[in-house]
Amino acid sequence: MYRRIGTSLLCESMIHADMAGRRRIFDSYSRRKIESGQPWNTGGAEVSVVEHWSRREDERLLTGAGRYVADMHVPGCLDAAFVRSDVAHGILREVDCSVACEVPGVVGAWSAAELADLPVCPHSAATLRDLPPVPHTLLAKLSTEEAVAGREWPVLVKDRVRYSGEALAVVVGQDRYQAEDGVAEVVFQIDPLPAVVSPSAAAADSVRLFDGLSNIAFLGEAGEPIEESVWREAAVVVEARYRQQLLMPTPMECRAILCVPGHDRLTVWSGHQMPHRLRRELAALLGWPAERIRVVVPDTGGAFGSKSAAFPEFVAVAFLAVRLGRPVRWVEDRLESMLVASRGRGQDQRVRLAADADGRLLAYELTIDADVGAYPHLGVGLPMQTAWMATGPYTTPRVHAGVRSVLTNTMVTYPYRGAGRPEAAIALERSMDVLARRLEMDPAELRRRNFISPGDFPYQTPTGRRYDSGNYAAALDLALQTLDYDGWRAEQDRRRADPDALPVGIGLSCYVERSGGEPGGLHEFVSVEAGEDGTFTARCGASPSGQSHETVFPALVAETLGVDAARVRLVEGDTDAQPDGLGSFASRSAQVDGAALQHAATLLIEQARERAAALWGVPAESVAWSHGTVHPVRDGSAAMDLAELVKATGPMRVDDRFEAGMAFPFGAHAAVIEVDPELGTVRVLRVVAVDDCGRVLNPMVVHGQAFGSVVQGIGQALYEGIPFDQDGVPLLANGLLDYLLPTFTEIPPIEIKDTCTPSPTTPLGAKGAGESGCIGTPAAIVNAVSDALRVADPDLLQMPLTPDVVWRAARAPKLEEIQ
Repeated sequence: MYRRIGTSLLCESMIHADMAGRRRIFDSYSRRKIESGQPWNTGGAEVSVVEHWSRREDERLLTGAGRYVADMHVPGCLDAAFVRSDVAHGILREVDCSVACEVPGVVGAWSAAELADLPVCPHSAATLRDLPPVPHTLLAKLSTEEAVAGREWPVLVKDRVRYSGEALAVVVGQDRYQAEDGVAEVVFQIDPLPAVVSPSAAAADSVRLFDGLSNIAFLGEAGEPIEESVWREAAVVVEARYRQQLLMPTPMECRAILCVPGHDRLTVWSGHQMPHRLRRELAALLGWPAERIRVVVPDTGGAFGSKSAAFPEFVAVAFLAVRLGRPVRWVEDRLESMLVASRGRGQDQRVRLAADADGRLLAYELTIDADVGAYPHLGVGLPMQTAWMATGPYTTPRVHAGVRSVLTNTMVTYPYRGAGRPEAAIALERSMDVLARRLEMDPAELRRRNFISPGDFPYQTPTGRRYDSGNYAAALDLALQTLDYDGWRAEQDRRRADPDALPVGIGLSCYVERSGGEPGGLHEFVSVEAGEDGTFTARCGASPSGQSHETVFPALVAETLGVDAARVRLVEGDTDAQPDGLGSFASRSAQVDGAALQHAATLLIEQARERAAALWGVPAESVAWSHGTVHPVRDGSAAMDLAELVKATGPMRVDDRFEAGMAFPFGAHAAVIEVDPELGTVRVLRVVAVDDCGRVLNPMVVHGQAFGSVVQGIGQALYEGIPFDQDGVPLLANGLLDYLLPTFTEIPPIEIKDTCTPSPTTPLGAKGAGESGCIGTPAAIVNAVSDALRVADPDLLQMPLTPDVVWRAARAPKLEEIQ
């Protein structure tokens, strides 16, 4: 089923067959007109980009010319492999690496205790005598000093194992095979302890991960608590519990890092979303100034949020490369990734939703027990994204969300495509359908009655968000029209009248998300430079992992300058070439980085006009810019090409730190499913995704991002979930046969549409586009299954909707049977 090509483990039938869950476009990378024959719905707004550009990078990636970390050939490079715990929780009594050190080709093998005793190396890093701990993440409040205090995350286990697969020792060999041979010879002893792998169980503190400290590492809330009288006096109150299962990001390329010491510096190659952060954290751990480390991001096979931290293995590899004075590489394999790569989602939720007799929402309460894994370093504050977005697209006057972030014996939870917003949308949208059934109201009508109207923006939510713009009813109307909602309702009625027909269900989900990042992280560093040869170089602090920066950013700069896109070259993912940067996360590419590059290109035009004015001895306002040239406005002199201006006046470059505002994309997703109650199987007949990400820079790329994220949303709803045994160990010995992903045969017809409501918080008007399907699709599918089965108890349908879950729900009491 799988074959290894270059560095990527390819599942030949997976829909996310490219690096970022997007469909491949097999054409040349010259500019071309859109010739799909389908109208592009923009909601009536004018969009200046009327062409789009096929991806420059496709020729390289599709012909096997991509260059990933595992493709790097560095003389004298060593490979690292890790000895990992086979229990989820226990006291480490012994790690013996002595036999491993005798294996042919093994250069060294170390436990945590042994690394402090390495022989002194004759170079500047000889004073580094102990392996530093894993750093924690303060960016976007993902972690806090209070949560981390007393809870060190060791790179190698010192005394206590806290999750299955945690690294006990590291072995370095002349190649990966010899390193793995060494791993097999390491002997360790662990005394098992009881394990807890769900947040609700762990919150009881009957099993503590850190002695003397509660497993509840963080408490938070958004909105004001709701008085009990509101619930008592409401005409209808629905209550439910939902489990957001732990998910694996599962990018095509697993994590990888190559560290090459030399000339009093360390060069790090890694498929990383935030190279400047990695440089900064490694420098701090090594006790170096940041300038001594260069981080380079080569081609990267996807990330989905899972490649933006300094993970334990990264710290170990960098440390050993410096200590040994030799290049060291670690390339995570698929089974290893499934065991110890970061997780996503993982929440136990309780909800209450109140409405009056006409379906007007009165109050919404969301209580979250969040699984943040064994250590609070990377994601203890992440569930606040769910709390802040609990309001959704509705005018609910009272909304309150409470969060408990709980440590469990699992790998650390970290942002995964959507990062808190899918959890918010799923809880609210499932509850909206439950409420609609209680009110005997069409679920589309219930949503319409409660939408925030276009004239109410900017809109301050009860949970602290300030929505920038939106037209939620337009997105829903387009989704219903595209789906043929009335036609499917008629088909549903027909099947319900036919005892031999399989039931169908129609599910809706409307969402709002946040893109760009949190305050303090909404900026980026960029530059645009004009060359003497007539070309332009755009530099950016972003880091691509499949978002098509290589195509979209040069085209945007070229459009701003009025030149051909072939004249613009993009440089990113290199901390030497672009010394400052934040990276790629939170769907910020167009909204923040694109706007920053557009602004820098505009500043370059102004600089060129001023240069030409000084050269010609005229006022700057009398010099015009047109298609890469400057010319006097009135005297009719011939235009001067910018290349000639650079030759005449010297280098021309603009460096800019640009800050955008937060944006709030939105959309409406609809799904039609068919259930076989006797088998418990769900067949998705159709999915419609209408998303609004403001101004679209490249429709092809945005369409691909939406399509891929819808597939991942289908995965969460129906297939993906980590099974654990009674001791807390993930049951993943068979790889992707134990953790199911949707394959080509499970992909239904998916129709992607968009409306356009530009954001006023950025000059481009763009909002994030990369996470919509993970946010909107899961609830639409679960609601469709619930609609088909008409179950009275929504708690019975917990994701993933496996045949067992569906079969049992099909035999439970129906709503009409208990009313």
